Amino acid sequence: MWGRFRKAGGRDSHGLRTEPKAGGDRRPHNLFEAAATYVTACAQDDQERSDEAAGWVSPEALSFGVNELACRAVIALARERDESPETVARALLGLPAA
Repeated sequence: MWGRFRKAGGRDSHGLRTEPKAGGDRRPHNLFEAAATYVTACAQDDQERSDEAAGWVSPEALSFGVNELACRAVIALARERDESPETVARALLGLPAA
């Protein structure tokens, strides 16, 4: 029974690994590096670079990293502007004030 759990857990956690592809001698990419590169590339309309960054980690890890980056960016802007995070987030998305 525990073997099944270990096997399932290993399968799930493997998708979050950031190991380089076979034959790669560089260090693995951090999910936050991937998120930062991906978001920057998207902002600069660099499809090739965003595709490259998306391949560094699993889609789930990239999603988590992008979410964390968004949260930190909104908090930093809110502090800088002396506004609430909700106000900043809505302004960035072009939404009316709540």
